Amino acid sequence: MRADVAVSPAAGLADERVETRVAGLGPGQAVTLRAVAADERGCLFQSCAHYQADGRGELHLGTDASHGGDYTGVEPMGLFWSLAPAGMERPYQRLLPRSTGAPMKVEMLVHEGHSRRGAMPGPVMAKAQVERWFTAPGVRRIRLKEGGVRGSLFLPPGDGPFPGVIDMYGDEGGLVEFRSSLLATRGFAALSLPYFDFEDLPKVMKEFKLEYFEEAARFLQRHPKVKGPGVGVIGTGKGAELALSMITFLPEVVAAVCISGCSSNTVADLHYGDMTLPGLRFDMNKVNVSDTGVFDTFEALDDPMNPANSPCTIPVEKAEGHFLLVVGEDDRVWKSSLYAELAIGRLRQHGKENFELLSYPGAGHRIDPPSTPFCQVAVDRVLGVPVMGGGESKAHARAQEHSWGKIQEFLHAGSVPIYKIVFNGGWL
Repeated sequence: MRADVAVSPAAGLADERVETRVAGLGPGQAVTLRAVAADERGCLFQSCAHYQADGRGELHLGTDASHGGDYTGVEPMGLFWSLAPAGMERPYQRLLPRSTGAPMKVEMLVHEGHSRRGAMPGPVMAKAQVERWFTAPGVRRIRLKEGGVRGSLFLPPGDGPFPGVIDMYGDEGGLVEFRSSLLATRGFAALSLPYFDFEDLPKVMKEFKLEYFEEAARFLQRHPKVKGPGVGVIGTGKGAELALSMITFLPEVVAAVCISGCSSNTVADLHYGDMTLPGLRFDMNKVNVSDTGVFDTFEALDDPMNPANSPCTIPVEKAEGHFLLVVGEDDRVWKSSLYAELAIGRLRQHGKENFELLSYPGAGHRIDPPSTPFCQVAVDRVLGVPVMGGGESKAHARAQEHSWGKIQEFLHAGSVPIYKIVFNGGWL
């Protein structure tokens, strides 16, 4: 009998599900499915799961359960979100695209039998390749050097106008474009905005001027293909905290998606005109280091509820726009669930309900678009050491899939009033 594996679509967008089927097996035959991918540096990532064919010798990952390997249960995209560094590679690396112009190529293989973790898999019975694209045909990428603003602007095909969104990541620095390009694919004019360690921007997070972010917001707001009157912003980690400051102080920003952020300014002082928000500091004496050298920073940030740290608090009650706060309840980088509660408490104290909260049990720190490989521990680009991000792979994958749709709905709504929803683990 000749086995066959089919993945549909064979070339599609990275935030879409694929359907994987295997045919031509023996009834009840045990097989291992593997996914193998390489990043731009050539580092290999792989995942595997154990399946058993039905009475017709077929498998469908959308309905059939994995009985072992990197995940169990019915997980149509499990082979994608469980991709991790192969045994010969350095651990704790993330599989993220550095270039959005080419697809991530993933090879799907079917092996005889159930191979043990770390052991050589059985003979290959079938294989197929799938391409995961981060841009759709017609999306334009424009590198920016506009005044002091740096980054990349992604524009959807067509005349527009489109909702404008500024996209920022955290303390990894540099230019991270893959979420921006996916947002443009979904109909947004998305500006991927670096704010340190890129070209002539500051090399380290020492201090920031909000005027830089104001210039970016005004540039996007005035772009002929951007629909006004205001723009949105999405940020993760430090980027989420900056998003809070932008919507608080900048009238151009009317909607902010804050993923795993802090309700106070942290690390680097933030200046805006004559105003300065000092940064909460990390106490390295409160960082726990495991026997394997993994850093746990959960308790290390100064307590924002300490009255001595009140000058660091972002006065979110001044914002006229709307907030979407997204947190993983198992975030180990810092206490993002608590920080979201503090921001909400401050808003309510001032009679405001201009927020929505998505709180995900079992999810970790970096909640990215769907099927982005889960990485519980990742090497910090600045510190150069592995840092605990937290989370459980299956719960984190579900949080990524659910939040991506909600984020797009929120950003498309713009200045339409939003009401609070607490996500409590039931999937919509």
